[in-house]
Amino acid sequence: MPRLIRHTSAPVRGGPATSRTNLRAGLGFGVPPLAHPLVAPAEWAELARPGAPLHWAAFDVARGPGSRADPLYAEIVGRVRENGVPVLGLLDTAHGARPFAELVSDASRYLDWYRVDGFYLDRAPTGQAEADECSRTVLTLRALLGGGPDKGPGQGPDKGPSQGSGNGILVLNPGVYPHPDYAGLADQLVAFNGPWNRYRWSEAPQWTAGHPQDRFVHLVHGLPRVHLETALRIARWQGAGTLWLTDRDDSDPWAGLPGYWPEVVRKVRKPPPPSM
Repeated sequence: MPRLIRHTSAPVRGGPATSRTNLRAGLGFGVPPLAHPLVAPAEWAELARPGAPLHWAAFDVARGPGSRADPLYAEIVGRVRENGVPVLGLLDTAHGARPFAELVSDASRYLDWYRVDGFYLDRAPTGQAEADECSRTVLTLRALLGGGPDKGPGQGPDKGPSQGSGNGILVLNPGVYPHPDYAGLADQLVAFNGPWNRYRWSEAPQWTAGHPQDRFVHLVHGLPRVHLETALRIARWQGAGTLWLTDRDDSDPWAGLPGYWPEVVRKVRKPPPPSM
């Protein structure tokens, strides 16, 4: 059985072992980018309804904000934010190869057009050599989210990010456990992004024990309903505070909600047994 034995130890290099106050407490969902609202209207409407423990929802128009504002996205993103769910704009880092200026330009358009609460850095790098440049990008995005003297759209003392204080929410998605230096760069790391047949045998590296549970995200597709409880146990044992579980297993498994959405919501909201 995949597991992580957590030891009491000093925080490892890569950031302080402290919880981030701009994320909701407890196990909850991080929603990868769904299909366009024209294709998945019911799925987006579900995110705008209260009830599910949603930590954030990511979206993209064309692997970024697109060339112009999309009114359908603007409308549904506003409704999701009104539900208290932070909305993150996807930035494709191309494993660290994307030029810094392009990322900043895309981030600015997300803020101008959609008033996003943060960013979801997809295809993030994993190697130690790229960590400094990734840190530069993260710090710049923090500054954009915090705004200048006039503040950015949707920011400021009365219109800040949906959850807590600080300069929005930043999620790095390398899809695997990266070098430990990345652990302190963003609010969260997507440390697993893949199918159930790999997740069921996965293990977390020991350095993760020096970080709080809300630092790690697991995204699992192709998960049969019968294995929901097992997947939740793995997520808790490995210290993931945010997750997405779906039975979808096509070319774009994140495009819609799982077929067992009401059931997985109930299971995630249910407190874990004492042995957890």
